[in-house]
Amino acid sequence: MNLRRAESRWFWCFAGPALVGFGAFNLWPMLYSLGLSFCRYEVVAPPQFIGWQNYAYLFGHDPSFWPSVRVTLVFTAVQVPLALGAALALALLLHQPVRGRGFWRAVYFLPSILPQAVFAVVFSFIFQADGGLLNQGLALAGIQGAAWTTSPTWALPVLILVSLWGFGYPMVIFLGGLQNVPRELYEAAHMDGAGAWARFRHITLPLISPVIFFNGVMGVIGALKVFDLAYAFSLAQGQMTPGGPARATLFYGLNLYQQAFGYFHMGLASALAWLLFAFILLLTVINFRLSRRWVHYGD
Repeated sequence: MNLRRAESRWFWCFAGPALVGFGAFNLWPMLYSLGLSFCRYEVVAPPQFIGWQNYAYLFGHDPSFWPSVRVTLVFTAVQVPLALGAALALALLLHQPVRGRGFWRAVYFLPSILPQAVFAVVFSFIFQADGGLLNQGLALAGIQGAAWTTSPTWALPVLILVSLWGFGYPMVIFLGGLQNVPRELYEAAHMDGAGAWARFRHITLPLISPVIFFNGVMGVIGALKVFDLAYAFSLAQGQMTPGGPARATLFYGLNLYQQAFGYFHMGLASALAWLLFAFILLLTVINFRLSRRWVHYGD
């Protein structure tokens, strides 16, 4: 009994301050922003309750809401599969028993340590229409380069390409999953005449499906919350209003930032934030339900 009391006392000594901190710095701001989403609040005047008008305005009248939703969904639908495919392919290569394997793992992981804003600035100079390294190289081959960063057609594909440099974290998680696959299964399949593709399809993929699911969920959540990449890309191009050209890179998070700190529409920005939270929550629940059909745990 005394031992249980001592354990309980020590638990609350550590958990108590953590709960207080969570309530003060996480829970209370979240609840406060939920209240602001039903108010007209532009900082200079007290919040004014307006009910569902912020949400109605976003869905029916805001000229930037649906373009930001479209850009974000297109980015997510294209970037997440490409990033997962690149991470899995590199994990498979780095899982092989080759000389200097640890060195090459570190080399491919290091770019993920840098913020995506750094990649946005560097690659914006590479893809510049006038004087960019890519167009200079194409000119040497007699090819006319496109206006990569100022064209509404190419700006979003360039950002998708830049974002792929952050594959280091899912690659490491894939490596962990691959290391847990018993080698005896590969040896047995090889003795039965199974080729490399058959072993990958019938052994590797089923056994690492929980890892694929986890990386997929985290990748989708990260893609839906993209902000720094698009913001730094716009600043590097000297755009007065982030999200150009022609709203081609107006991500949802960037639109939320502009509403809050560009136009000081705090109530509208809070509504945007809670719509994003609700969508991510709904998408996560759907993913977990669908995962029961295709995630196998090697039972």
